Amino acid sequence: MKIVIKILAISILIAVGIGFYYRINDDVLLGDRIIGIAVLASAFVLMPIFLYVRWNGKKLSDYTLTKENMDKMRDNRRE
Repeated sequence: MKIVIKILAISILIAVGIGFYYRINDDVLLGDRIIGIAVLASAFVLMPIFLYVRWNGKKLSDYTLTKENMDKMRDNRRE
C-alpha cells in the first residue's frame, strides 16, 4: 500500500508540473485544468488512502482528550 501512495504522490506532482508547463508555454486553460484535477486527486484520492494506512490498527481513544488521558498526563507530570 505504501508503494501505491508513493506512485500516486509522484504522479500528482508530475501532473502539477505538466500543468504549469502548459500554463506557461501553450494553453492557460488546459494547464489550469490539469493542475485542478491534480489537486482534486490529491485531496480526494491520495489523502484518504494515506490516512487509512497511517491510522490502521490504532485506537483513536489514545489520541483524544478524555478524563482518563488527562489524569494520566497529570500523573506523569508529577513524577
